[in-house]
Amino acid sequence: MIDNHQLAQLLAERRATLASRVSPEEWSARVELAACYRLIAHFRMTDWIYNHISARVPGDQGHHYLINPFGLLYEEVSASNLVKVDVEGRLCEDVGLDVNPAAFVIHGAIHAARPEIGCVLHTHTAAGAGVAAQQQGLLPVSQHAFKVLDRVAYHDFEGIALDTDEQQRLVADIGDKDVLILRNHGLLTMGRTVPQAFELMFFLERACQIQIAAQAGGSRLVVPPDAVCARTSAQFRGDDRYVQGRDWQALLRLLDRIDPSYRT
Repeated sequence: MIDNHQLAQLLAERRATLASRVSPEEWSARVELAACYRLIAHFRMTDWIYNHISARVPGDQGHHYLINPFGLLYEEVSASNLVKVDVEGRLCEDVGLDVNPAAFVIHGAIHAARPEIGCVLHTHTAAGAGVAAQQQGLLPVSQHAFKVLDRVAYHDFEGIALDTDEQQRLVADIGDKDVLILRNHGLLTMGRTVPQAFELMFFLERACQIQIAAQAGGSRLVVPPDAVCARTSAQFRGDDRYVQGRDWQALLRLLDRIDPSYRT
């Protein structure tokens, strides 16, 4: 393990050289993924140096993925310090950094089974783990919940995700869904793009927070009629061309005001 001085020197060297050594498409993907890490930190969905967000490297037929090096806080992740791994989480180059192998028991299984998925995002928030511990799971008690409610799959807890034989059961439970609640564990979202995965996680996390808050009040919860639930879910699945990515661009402006170093 390298010390903080050595780590700072190593990261500075990568910042100085990496942008010129990768394709413009890969650099753009790195900036977008780094932005997602910073946003997860900003909205307080991190778990110290643990958890991961992974994204496919553009243009290499899904063989390689970008992910955070083990030991950095999400607020420290930038385009240049993301590392490239294969589907089993093995580093593709000797960069003096390493990754947490637990990442790709989950991430590797999903990327291998779902080639259309470009980004996988996993969290261990208090609200998310709280809902994951409830037998009924996510409830239709908020507008935020309807953004994801009909997209949710569930996977039972089998212990810390270190065993590759769990991958087959994980993938089977996900099916064609793009939101997963890991029982007694946490939350996971998938997207064709990084912004899609982040959007789903934001709505899922906020829905879990609202559910826990509503339950804490001790009163009976108001659940809309089935027809209203179905209609609202359909409304969220509708055409979003009006938005045209303006929400993601607004979030990038937020990051640029706070700390634009994610782009380096």
